[in-house]
Amino acid sequence: QLQASGGGLVQAGGSLRLTCAASGPIFSSYTVGWFRQGPGKEREFVAAISWNSGDRITYSDSAKGRFTIARDNEKKMAYLQMNSLKPEDTAVYYCAADLSFSTVVSRTNGADYWGRGTLVTVSS
Repeated sequence: QLQASGGGLVQAGGSLRLTCAASGPIFSSYTVGWFRQGPGKEREFVAAISWNSGDRITYSDSAKGRFTIARDNEKKMAYLQMNSLKPEDTAVYYCAADLSFSTVVSRTNGADYWGRGTLVTVSS
């Protein structure tokens, strides 16, 4: 199971760090991805990190240069550090996990495990 937290209200230009807490013995084997769904929009991919952290990391174009994904397998946590936030980043953010890195990256709703989202609101 996954649980995202850390959302809130922030002014444009501010920062937030989202946390994804996992339960279960095999978190370290899974790719973790962050997704978001803005008001009236479809869910979209934000970032993904492979099970061994330094192997593969990828970001959406909108996240590149502003967001950083990381994980701590010992703590069964994944993180999304979001800097230079913009009003268009307002969304419910979800973390997801799957054994396949490509599934997380290329199939928006394809991951096996999803957490409840956390709302990020960026005011202008």
